[in-house]
Amino acid sequence: MTPAQPQLPLSAADRDQTSGLKKIRDFLKVRTSYDVLPLSFRLIVFDTTLLVKKSLSILLQNGIVSAPLWDSKTSTFAGLLTTSDYINVIQYYWANPDALNQVEMFRLNSLRDIEKALGVTPIETVSINPLKPLYEACRRMLESRARRIPLVDVDDETQRAMIVSVVTQYRILKFVAVNVTETRMLRKPLMDLNLGTYEHLETAKMTTPVIEVIHKLVKHNISSVPILNSEGVVINVFEAVDVITLIKGGVYEDLNLKVGEALQKRSEDFPGIYTCSIHDRLDTIFDTIRKSRVHRFVIIDENSRLKGVLTLSDILEYILLEGEGEDAS
Repeated sequence: MTPAQPQLPLSAADRDQTSGLKKIRDFLKVRTSYDVLPLSFRLIVFDTTLLVKKSLSILLQNGIVSAPLWDSKTSTFAGLLTTSDYINVIQYYWANPDALNQVEMFRLNSLRDIEKALGVTPIETVSINPLKPLYEACRRMLESRARRIPLVDVDDETQRAMIVSVVTQYRILKFVAVNVTETRMLRKPLMDLNLGTYEHLETAKMTTPVIEVIHKLVKHNISSVPILNSEGVVINVFEAVDVITLIKGGVYEDLNLKVGEALQKRSEDFPGIYTCSIHDRLDTIFDTIRKSRVHRFVIIDENSRLKGVLTLSDILEYILLEGEGEDAS
């Protein structure tokens, strides 16, 4: 019988990393989703009888990419409308090009029928009471693979559901970055954390047709595709939200555009793409999240060639699950 090998003592960096992660989880367990909300905010809720085309115009006018749905017949929360649902409409139109008039008349409550026709994931219906710990909201997002979660309370007088707001992964991670100083303890580089995706990456070129990129987004359930030049250098990223701009006003012809042409239609306030290397540490990643509106990091090498992609989902999953079983001890 081979004697068990003694465990090597943790390095100072390992101890700090473990301690920092525990501090973040402890923080999330004593804060609620209400704490994340700004002092004043605007909430846009769509009735499920609204035309899909009109909902798209409202999103664009207000600079948002998702909205809770409300079923006025039953007075109940009916899910969350996201860019994935518009992409489903595009997929349906692409498969049924003669049905444009039908697509134009689609209402939000007919999205279920589109999902069934395409055999895709149903509209997101996960939600949480805003008084529940923020930690629970994060776990629920991870379990459902949702990037945002509606906060649904109950009216004390009517006992009916009441949509309060929507909390995103970005807002939660920024809340952590601003309020938990122990993020400075997360000094291990990405290369040591197995954090991010480095294999089987979907990419495109500036000459790739937009519809091909959309098919990639759907097939691989991803929210972005890095755009590379002929040498593999990252020059841009096509995001799922870029699709909304292309089909505004119900003009589906823009789906025939090349990626380069489509990206020129982005609004002037587009924040740009954020990159990092495998040598960057999570403390600097959190510092960037604290200062800038980030949705993902494209991981590149010293020559700006693509190495991987780090999403906010990756970061959220890491801080929630890494070493969680050791917290009690």
